[in-house]
Amino acid sequence: MRRLLLLRHAKTETDAPSGRDQDRRLDDRGHEDAALMGEWIADHGPAPDMVLVSPAVRAKQTWDLAWAAMKPRVAAPQVDFPSELYGADPAQLLEIIRTATIPADPKRLMLIGHNPGMHELALMLTGSGDAAGTKALTGNLPTAGLAIFDFDVKDWGDVAYRRGRLMQFVSPKLLKQA
Repeated sequence: MRRLLLLRHAKTETDAPSGRDQDRRLDDRGHEDAALMGEWIADHGPAPDMVLVSPAVRAKQTWDLAWAAMKPRVAAPQVDFPSELYGADPAQLLEIIRTATIPADPKRLMLIGHNPGMHELALMLTGSGDAAGTKALTGNLPTAGLAIFDFDVKDWGDVAYRRGRLMQFVSPKLLKQA
């Protein structure tokens, strides 16, 4: 069994001072939401063994704030920042999942990245699972949104479209409404 957590970066400023999209930072709400999601992951575990983070500033900040909220209660995962995550489409993201886990072979993998690729990947991976979560996820993977999938496979190389079981979809907005 393998568990995949897809976390979209938190809310960002509209433009970076440098003018480069990769340099956009989290805004105040983004800081709050990233920490909230980290707390939620720590409370509802299990936490990831490995985290792959887009090299964009907003994705790194999302991880830093989420990890700060998780750190007191979970073991430190292996963290990497593959450049391919920035701007990746669903096929590229699936390839990253299948290959970036070698040789580490984590049981629980988290990706922190960007739409539209992350949202499209979540939709394409969903084969069964939480009906309400699937319906909510259909519209969007919002900033700081988290989709959790289980795959009944022995190896990350066997993860495929429509083979994921959506275990849960959660976002800051849904948590605040609850």
